[in-house]
This record gives sequence, structure tokens and C-alpha cells, in this order.
Amino acid sequence: QVQLVESGGGLVQAGGSLRLSCVASGIFFRIFDMGWYRQAPGKQRDLVARITSDGSTNYLESVKGRFTISRDNAEKTLYLQMNSLQPEDTAVYFCRAQRGFSTSNDFWGQGTQVTVSS
Repeated sequence: QVQLVESGGGLVQAGGSLRLSCVASGIFFRIFDMGWYRQAPGKQRDLVARITSDGSTNYLESVKGRFTISRDNAEKTLYLQMNSLQPEDTAVYFCRAQRGFSTSNDFWGQGTQVTVSS
């Protein structure tokens, strides 16, 4: 059974930092591309940052220079370091694991709430 369990969300003031973690089980973690997505109330779910199995990264333009995605294959854990948080970063953050384009290799976590107060 595949599980992606996020943690690290919470309430923080603008300008503060949080570090999200996503622990994976039931998959061969190192061969999966991993991503962080976020969804604010009434809005679509957007890609925030992505890291491929070979370590290549890409970011949502608005978080470049503030957020850093990383992975620890030995610990089967994905991270998102978020600095200089702003109220517009408030959302539920989801972890995703993908391998190719098959839906049978596409998994989501349950999400963790990040709230940034002004």
C-alpha cells in the first residue's frame, strides 16, 4: 500500500519559515519524480516545486528564491523549505509521486495546511 504522509505545516507570520516533509512508503522512492502542490480555497491546485528522480528541479515563478525542494532517497523523504513566507502562500500543500504518465504510478498525500498571517 502506497502512502505519502506530509507534515510540517502550521501558522506562521509573514516573513517566517516552514519546512514541509513528505515521507513515502510502498514505492521505490528513488525512481519517482516528486512534487509539492498547493491549493487555496476556491482555487485550482498548482505545482509549487518539482524534483525529478535525477535531481532536476523546477519552481513556480512566485516562489523562486524563497522555496527549496529537496529529497533524501535513503529516508524516502521529500522536503520543501519555505522562507520569506507571504499571506498569498496560504494553502493546503500536497505531496505527489509520479512515475511516467500512468495513473497507476501517480500518488498523492493528504495535504498539510500552511497559513501565513500578515
